[in-house]
Amino acid sequence: MTTTAAEAAGALQAHRPMLLGLAYRLLGSRHDAEDVLQETYLRWLGVDRSTVAEPRRYLSRVVTRLALDRLRARQAARETYVGPWLPEPVPTEPSPFGPLDRAELRDSLSTALLHVLERLTPPERAVYVLRTAFDLPYTEIAEILDRTPQDCRQLYHRATTRVHQEDRRFTASRPERERLLEAFLAAARNGDLATLTHLMAADVTAWNDGGGRVRSARNPVRGADRVARYYAGIYGPRRAWTAHRLELNGEPALLLVRGSDGGRYTLTVAAAAGRITEVYVVGNPEKLPPAD
Repeated sequence: MTTTAAEAAGALQAHRPMLLGLAYRLLGSRHDAEDVLQETYLRWLGVDRSTVAEPRRYLSRVVTRLALDRLRARQAARETYVGPWLPEPVPTEPSPFGPLDRAELRDSLSTALLHVLERLTPPERAVYVLRTAFDLPYTEIAEILDRTPQDCRQLYHRATTRVHQEDRRFTASRPERERLLEAFLAAARNGDLATLTHLMAADVTAWNDGGGRVRSARNPVRGADRVARYYAGIYGPRRAWTAHRLELNGEPALLLVRGSDGGRYTLTVAAAAGRITEVYVVGNPEKLPPAD
């Protein structure tokens, strides 16, 4: 029996949060993830749905393959991107990706992890996300990627090895990151270089994504002293900023609004051993949530 377009839309809607979360974790872009879901819907309409025993499995396969195509195409375009590229921050209270009741689901949305995943090959990233965030068996991952289960095991091993080389830098708990984020902003506003420097690991790195649309450091800023001076200059006593606390990507964050022109930036940090190890600032207006 052939289902109607309305029934097809209903089936897709039932799985939409999971599919959106899958596409976003693979792409790091809410905009691109939405485009993938729209294309998935068009393909879903065109297939003989009476032959699809498990819609969720079928739709996951389509989303993953479309996202991988976008990842491969994006690698060439990334060469012309101005400055560091960071994932698009997404508000997660409430979460558009469904419940984040498992640590794996929440952690796999973090800016720190998504930034690391950018260094993987598209197949490595797909296997890592499908296995870690969605706990799929290798047999199902192999079907999605049109590879053997053994290939997928090897891809997962390579991916986890590369991720674990970096994840020592973001092991702090949520309360610890909240404390460090608040202390960082307070010290920057006061121009307190000594406190700012003390809050950060000696090898801290600051990533600032302006995309060439707003003024922003075009190279990573490295080292506690340089990072402290950089942000004290931006957020110091002579600068007018309003800070709004929110949750982005399942983690504590700040939305900073500049008083002079309304410029908007999101700020999150990664931390380990009581020190900030990474600072992530997104100012590219194409990536920011709509203003209230």
